[in-house]
Amino acid sequence: MDQTEAFKEHIIAGNTFKGDSIPVGAAMLNGQTITGALVKIPLKTMNRHGLIAGATGTGKTKTLQVLAENLSEKGVPVLLMDMKGDLSGIAKASPGHPKIDERHEKIGLPYEAKDFPVELLTLSEQNGVRLRATVSEFGPVLFSRILDASDAQAGIIAILFKYCDDKSLPLLDLNDFKKVLQYATDEGGEEIQELYGRISTSSAGSILRKIVQLEQQGADVFFGEKSFEVNDLLRLDENGRGKINIIRLTDIQDRPKLFSTFMLSLLAEIYSTFPEQGDSEQPELVIFIDEAHLIFQEASKALHSQIESIVKLIRSKGVGLYFVTQNPTDVPDGVLSQLGLKIQHALRAFTAKDRKAIKLTAENYPISEYYDTTEVLTSLGTGEALVSALDEKGRPTPLAATMMRAPMSRMDILSQGEIDDINRKSALIPKYNDSIDRESAYEILNAKIKKAETEEAKEKARDERATVKRSSSRSSGNTTEKAIIKVLTSATVLRGVLGILNKMIK
Repeated sequence: MDQTEAFKEHIIAGNTFKGDSIPVGAAMLNGQTITGALVKIPLKTMNRHGLIAGATGTGKTKTLQVLAENLSEKGVPVLLMDMKGDLSGIAKASPGHPKIDERHEKIGLPYEAKDFPVELLTLSEQNGVRLRATVSEFGPVLFSRILDASDAQAGIIAILFKYCDDKSLPLLDLNDFKKVLQYATDEGGEEIQELYGRISTSSAGSILRKIVQLEQQGADVFFGEKSFEVNDLLRLDENGRGKINIIRLTDIQDRPKLFSTFMLSLLAEIYSTFPEQGDSEQPELVIFIDEAHLIFQEASKALHSQIESIVKLIRSKGVGLYFVTQNPTDVPDGVLSQLGLKIQHALRAFTAKDRKAIKLTAENYPISEYYDTTEVLTSLGTGEALVSALDEKGRPTPLAATMMRAPMSRMDILSQGEIDDINRKSALIPKYNDSIDRESAYEILNAKIKKAETEEAKEKARDERATVKRSSSRSSGNTTEKAIIKVLTSATVLRGVLGILNKMIK
C-alpha cells in the first residue's frame, strides 16, 4: 500500500463515528486533495468549544458559515457575530459558481445551494431585534469586573446594589446607577453610612468616570428594558432547522468594551438559565464569537478569569463556544486549553515574531507522521485549513490538512430591502423593540430628594416666619415704650417750665 492509500484509510478510520457528524471537507496530502477522505466533526462533541484561526483572507468567515449552516440543518440553533456585514448573507441561497462545483468535485461531496432561517439582532440603533439587559441582572461582581474596578471600588458597588435591594430601588440602566452613586455621596450619605459604612467620595468619583467611559462606547443603549430572554435563541423554524441568530456589529467594531460587556452578560445569563444537559447527542446552542481578540484585549485579569470560568462550566449546559480570530495567541492560554476543535487556516511568517508564533501554534496540534505542521501552516491556500477535532470518546481525531467545503448560502452582504424583509417577518421585534421606561432608582430617588428639599424649604419658611414674628413683636414693644418715655419726658419738662413761670409770677 502506497503512502496516499495508507493516509486515506487513516483519515477515514479516524472520522468514522456512531452518531451524527458534520463533514467539513476532504483531507489533503502533499498539496493534493484526497477525494472521499472526508474530515468530519462529531455533533456530540460540539459543546466542547473550538477555535477558528488564520490570517486575513484565508477563509475563516466561510468556515464559520459552513459550520453554522450544517448545525442549523441538524436542528441546532446558532448565535454568531457579523462584524463586516457579510455573514448576514446566510439568509439567502448561494448563486453558485463553477469554482464551487470544481471544489466539491475534488472533495467528493455534492453541492446544493440553500438559504437558512435567520434572525437579525442588534446592540445599537441598527435594524433588528434590540438586545438589552438591566444593571441589576449583571449583579455587583460582573458589573465591577466590566468597569475594571479596584477592590475598594468593587466594595462600594456591592454596597450600592445591596442598598437598592433593601430599598426596592430597581437598577435598570446606567442613569439609575449614577443617581444612586450621587445620592450615596450627597443627600443620602448619612443614611447609607449608618447602614453600610462610609463611602469615599474619591472612589465614587472614579467609578463615575468609568461609567461615563462605558457610556461613550454605547452601553447606555444596551442597559435597560426589555431584557432579552436567552431562551429566544433556541428557536427552530417550521422545518425543524435551528434559527441562526446574527448580531449585526458593523457599527461598533471600534467599541470593544460594549461588545465584551454584552458577551459576558449573555454567557452569564445562559449559564444561570439553561438546565444541565449531561451527555447528549448534540449541543443545545452553538455560539461563534468573531473577532474574538476584541473580548480579550480590553479585558482585565479578573475579566479573563471570569471568561475562563464560564468556558469551563458552560459546556455542561450543552453550549459550545467557538472563538474566531487571526492568531491563536489572541486567546488566553487558560481558554485555549479548553477548546476541543481547532481549525487553523494559513498563517503568514513576515517577521521573527510571526515565525515564533507559528511554532507555538504548531505545538497545539497532534503529532502526525504525514505532516510537518509548521511548514503546512504557512503553505495552506485560501479555503484550506488544518483540522483537529475530538471524537465521540473525547480523543483528538487525526490531524488533517483539509480542503474546506463551500457555504451553501450567499457569501456576501444583504441589501437593505432584504434586511427589512427579514425584520418584517420577525416574531421577536414586536417583543423587544419598544422601550420600557418604568419607575426605577433614578425616578424614585429624584422624588425622594425633591420631597426632602420641599420639607426642608417648608421648615426653613416656618423658621423665617417665626423669626420675623419675634422681631416684629420686639419692635412693636420698643416703639410703645419709647412713646411713653417721650410723653413722660415731655410732661416732666412741661411741669418744670410751668413751675418756673409760677415762681416768677409770685
